[in-house]
Amino acid sequence: MSARRVWALPLVPLYAAALRLKEQLRGESKKLAWPVVSVGSVSAGGAGKTPVVIALAKLLGERGRKVDVLSRGYGRAGVGIARVDPEREDAAKVFGDEPVLMAQATGVPVWVGADRFAVGVEAEQSKNGGKATGVPGVHLLDDGFQHRGLWRDIDIALVTTEDFEDALLPAGNRREPLEALRRADVVVIREEEREAIEARVLKWMRGGALLWSVHRRLRFPAPLGVLGAGLRPLAFCAIARPLGFANALQQAGCGIIDTVVFRDHQAYTAREVREIIAIAKQLEASGFVTTGKDAVKLSAALRAELETIGPVMVVGLEAEFVYPERVARELEARLR
Repeated sequence: MSARRVWALPLVPLYAAALRLKEQLRGESKKLAWPVVSVGSVSAGGAGKTPVVIALAKLLGERGRKVDVLSRGYGRAGVGIARVDPEREDAAKVFGDEPVLMAQATGVPVWVGADRFAVGVEAEQSKNGGKATGVPGVHLLDDGFQHRGLWRDIDIALVTTEDFEDALLPAGNRREPLEALRRADVVVIREEEREAIEARVLKWMRGGALLWSVHRRLRFPAPLGVLGAGLRPLAFCAIARPLGFANALQQAGCGIIDTVVFRDHQAYTAREVREIIAIAKQLEASGFVTTGKDAVKLSAALRAELETIGPVMVVGLEAEFVYPERVARELEARLR
């Protein structure tokens, strides 16, 4: 096991004790009218929750369900409960970067607010609610594994190889010990990691829980694909696991010359863009590569400034279930 912040190792027992106390003081979960499918992880970020929420929204929508997403909207400047409007110029600032990305990718209503039960009630009572149309509805609870104040019909937890090597907060990136996976109805792993961690995952799963796997792939925009930002692109991102993004780009044949890394959910202002441009000029970059989560935080003016150096190529990260028909069947069996 490795610690990202070795200096914080003495604080881990205090964090673990706080987790136990929180568990003892936990009240009853509140239940919404629609069933809830929660997607979360034991880590604080980087497990790939957003692509899985998007994949589930599409899968359930294709099978006749009315789907929406309930999200906290981490880092948003807006307050209260709101439905995400992905067309707003300041959408990422008001609603949060991941909710905007989910709204763009799925086309389903995405609602944000600190109290996810209240958010769900608002979504169900909206004029677009499933009761009005008679279509069966389902809420996808984004990043909900630790948000147990809201009742969920299916609890999905993502786990990665890195989670098994990581330490608890604040020394590491894990919010909970691996034994928390026993709460999950479904555990999702990456297909490329299955051989390495499947046996270890099964050890922590409770009897009757399901194990799903996903293919993850980068989607490069047409028509130039990996060459969309030239032969010497500079990558930049503000995500939880930037090294994984850089490695995936290189494995896909995108010859990035370096990666500029900001903290997860970092907002982009003129200052960050100037920093990126300065490095691009120093390295004689031909353009830029970034993620969808980062792109939604770039205003038209900031993007235009970057484009004085070269194209800004936005690469999508997609997740696809290895056996989608089986996943859909198992979901429906638990949502009846």
